[in-house]
Amino acid sequence: MRPLAVARASTPYNCARMPPKQRQIRVEQRGAQQAIEALEQRSDEELESETKYKAAALTILGARAAERFDAEQARGYFQRAITAARPQERMQIRRMADASLALAERRAGDLKDAVERLGHEAPSGRQMLALRAMGLLIPPASAGLAARARGILLILVLIIALLALGLGIVELVSLPFGGLGLAPGILLGLFVAIAAIAIAALYGRRRRDRAQAARRAEP
Repeated sequence: MRPLAVARASTPYNCARMPPKQRQIRVEQRGAQQAIEALEQRSDEELESETKYKAAALTILGARAAERFDAEQARGYFQRAITAARPQERMQIRRMADASLALAERRAGDLKDAVERLGHEAPSGRQMLALRAMGLLIPPASAGLAARARGILLILVLIIALLALGLGIVELVSLPFGGLGLAPGILLGLFVAIAAIAIAALYGRRRRDRAQAARRAEP
């Protein structure tokens, strides 16, 4: 789920009707937008060393840190981006920071509102559900001790449930062959659960990559 991308200019461009100064500003904005889109393909090290479009580079780094759920690092990048930005750019960067930090801190409701303020489509219900579940299982560092203890307990319950499901599948498949003992059944059930998680993760990553490629291909 990536709610953040550098905002594209939406004002129509008409050279024939614009005074020379406004036309020059529009040309500069278009050139800057193209450069910013090119920045999204660069590595973190290249973005750190960017000087011409420093605010945009730091904003992209902040969004990437948020996708890793590193709220502290994301907040630092966005603070530096706001400092480096021109006054007219700061409001948009603040909105992007709000959405990024809501993602990094697993605040699903705040994320939906922040993404809509950016003018983007809100995350789907499935994405919001996944973020809420992640917030319960792996709460942010700012969460209290009780929330983290609850997350550990829920993870243990989830592991037991997955093992039980894997064991049930293995026993069901092995019934025509006489069944399996408890120990080999649990071991094979563990392998089934791991394989199911790996397949689901691979499927989710491919969907995310397709969505990102579609966003980049948008005019």
